[in-house]
Amino acid sequence: MNPEPESKTIEIRAPMSGVFYRRPAPDQPPYIAEGNAVKKKQVVGLLETMKVFQKVKSPGNGQVIKIVVENETPLKDGDLIMVIEVS
Repeated sequence: MNPEPESKTIEIRAPMSGVFYRRPAPDQPPYIAEGNAVKKKQVVGLLETMKVFQKVKSPGNGQVIKIVVENETPLKDGDLIMVIEVS
């Protein structure tokens, strides 16, 4: 009997300190939700640093299994944002 293959996950972390936004504008829905499929280089949020917005993108294809931070959360460089299960 073969053991089941372990699921591989990717952690998306803050590339620098700033405020993380889950949605493109206050009146718009979040970029992504838990359970959603994502594609490589798909925007999953924004990080604002000194009034400059940087797109946070998925490093691979998969499914979002955990979003750790809420909208408008201050983050430090390296803080965990979300976890994706690779497909």
